[in-house]
Amino acid sequence: MKNTIERPLDVLNNAKGKEVLVQLKNNRQMVGTLLAFDMHINIAIDNAKEILGDEKKNLGLIFLKGDSVIFISPANVVD
Repeated sequence: MKNTIERPLDVLNNAKGKEVLVQLKNNRQMVGTLLAFDMHINIAIDNAKEILGDEKKNLGLIFLKGDSVIFISPANVVD
C-alpha cells in the first residue's frame, strides 16, 4: 500500500468530503464535512456544528479563516 501523504496539505486533501474536527484559537471547536481549503488553511465546512461541552449547535455551511485555526483532525473523532 502506497502512502499518498508527501506534503502537509495532502492530509487535508485526503480529508475532503469527510468529517473533520477543527480547534480554533478562541477555544471553540467545530466539526463538519470538509468541502474545500486553500494554502492559507482557510476552510469551508458543511453541516458544521460548534461543540459546546456536551452539546452541539448546528451552524450549517461555514467558512473559517486559516489564521484562527490551531489544528484540523481529519478523522471521525466526534459522534
